[in-house]
Amino acid sequence: MNQGFLPIRKEDMEAAGIKQLDFVYVCGDAYVDHPSFGHAIISRLLEAHGYRVGIIAQPDWKDETSICALGEPRLGFLVSAGNMDSMVNHYSVSKKRRSSDAFTPGGVMGRRPDYATIVYCNLIRRTYKHTPIIIGGIEASLRRLAHYDYWSDKMKRSILLDSGADIISYGMGERSIVEIADALNSGLAVKDITFVDGTVYKTRNREDIYDAVELPHYERLLADKKEYAKSFYTQYCNTDPFAAKRLFETYDGKLFVVQNPPSKPLSQREMDQIYALPYMRTYHPSYEAAGGVPAITEVKFSLVSNRGCYGGCSFCALTFHQGRIIQTRSHESILAEAEKMVWEPDFKGYIHDVGGPTANFRAPSCKKQLTKGVCPDRQCLFPKPCKNLEADHTDYLKLLRRLRELPNVKKVFIRSGIRYDYLIYDTDRTFLRELCEHHVSGQLKVAPEHISNAVLEKMGKPGVEVYRKFVQAYQEMNRKIGKEQYLVPYLMSSHPGSTLKEAVELAEFLRDLGYMPEQVQDFYPTPSTISTCMYYTGLDPRTMEPVYVATNPHEKAMQRALIQYRNPKNYDLVVEALTKAGRTDLIGYEKSCLIRPKEGRGQNSFKNRDGHTSKAGSKDSYGQKKKMEKKPAKKKTIRNVHKKK
Repeated sequence: MNQGFLPIRKEDMEAAGIKQLDFVYVCGDAYVDHPSFGHAIISRLLEAHGYRVGIIAQPDWKDETSICALGEPRLGFLVSAGNMDSMVNHYSVSKKRRSSDAFTPGGVMGRRPDYATIVYCNLIRRTYKHTPIIIGGIEASLRRLAHYDYWSDKMKRSILLDSGADIISYGMGERSIVEIADALNSGLAVKDITFVDGTVYKTRNREDIYDAVELPHYERLLADKKEYAKSFYTQYCNTDPFAAKRLFETYDGKLFVVQNPPSKPLSQREMDQIYALPYMRTYHPSYEAAGGVPAITEVKFSLVSNRGCYGGCSFCALTFHQGRIIQTRSHESILAEAEKMVWEPDFKGYIHDVGGPTANFRAPSCKKQLTKGVCPDRQCLFPKPCKNLEADHTDYLKLLRRLRELPNVKKVFIRSGIRYDYLIYDTDRTFLRELCEHHVSGQLKVAPEHISNAVLEKMGKPGVEVYRKFVQAYQEMNRKIGKEQYLVPYLMSSHPGSTLKEAVELAEFLRDLGYMPEQVQDFYPTPSTISTCMYYTGLDPRTMEPVYVATNPHEKAMQRALIQYRNPKNYDLVVEALTKAGRTDLIGYEKSCLIRPKEGRGQNSFKNRDGHTSKAGSKDSYGQKKKMEKKPAKKKTIRNVHKKK
């Protein structure tokens, strides 16, 4: 097994005595040989099974010869856009081009194309007409069937068709990629690999599709958004590897795209083996001159302990990609990685994270999931915790304690997200105590996302009362242990279901909190989420009931401005939003008001809720006398968040 980086040039192949590679992995990210990067896991796993793999990272898609850097592979090309969907990587929610790319040497933007998977596959196909192409990664995985594409505002076909690839390895592809490789190596034609779980293939023979659920054909999806809502929910209900049915959709009445059921979850032993592969744990040295690859910074001293998430947030694609069943590494596997990490020259004593999609999920939500899968028609935590939920942090606590005892370790942080509702459902407060004592550095970031129950219901999040209960428990624990630590809530504007009324409700919550977030996340309609389906169709696919959706950029700006109502730049938007929402009672001088009237705009007075009138007088919008040019009030710091009054 190779003990260095995988080949990226013909010279590397010659040095390793390789005349022809079995697979060439074409990736939209720079080559980082670390288990937090999908291309590293898949290539190292194939290598462990005896296959020779090379990497072409970020080829110049305008130069056809760039795809020939390693020659034609014996078995096929593997193609991925990278760790992110290329469109999310390139554009903000307002569709403005981002200025940097953390997955590119030096953080330079523009080293990969839009819709990278499609572009790379078409580039390969122009040179290698018949070489098998297998696509994977999050971009291919979440676009595996017909989907709504936010950036073009259109329904798009399966990426399998637009890319010209032969097969998709979707989800976490360790099982499926080895099966595909073994099938190709046995001499089987790629068109005949139709039997592997966790794959999507295409065929023109309807009679070859068996035991499958037919989805609405593509032309119906284009004609009727309601049909897409139905199709999407059928897909959503068939994401469990134990219960999912085979699905297929039809194009032009003669071409069929077939999705096999998801791959089975990895056992703990299999997870351990994957993370024990001989990764170099850093970026390729050829990037050193450019300043390295920024994305390594946060993961280099972090530890992955689990996969999967049964949190069920509507705006999250994890159900479609990693699935809802929790898969974990053993303590021994994690400690072995940590023991290597803490002796690296640039380790400063801080383990940045121990977790996964949700840090404090270290076991399936109930015992039956490992044999029967998750419930297709209900969630584990929403709207109320399932009676079979086992909220237990014992195993995670033991792991964290062992990591804290390692030499050279000063602090073990948890940054990948604490599910606060799961934490509060655990009646044993030992984990909360140790979290506050050892794993928080002044502030803990949590994600209530909103506080209006009407919006939270659409988000698949618990009611605000659960969050308030957690806030109280967190504050009480910090008082008990004598620490002054705070909560920083992540909030989202313009999620489906949020009108200006709910946005005002959130602003009032922040007013009472005495906190204005520096950053606000607008809802981002990424492929294959329930929330994106709501955004496109105006329907909740779970109930087929209409959902209010803020799609107008100006209204979205108003909702975002309400969350940051104290920012003077947002004043006009806040006034407009409060006026349209019928809440001009929040413009005035009372303590309950969000903003104050601004003179010179015809806003001499606003009636409050109690019918009294507030006059603008000679004060500006923030109540400062113009003649008294005092220093501005000290900006509230992050430490004021959720501080006990």
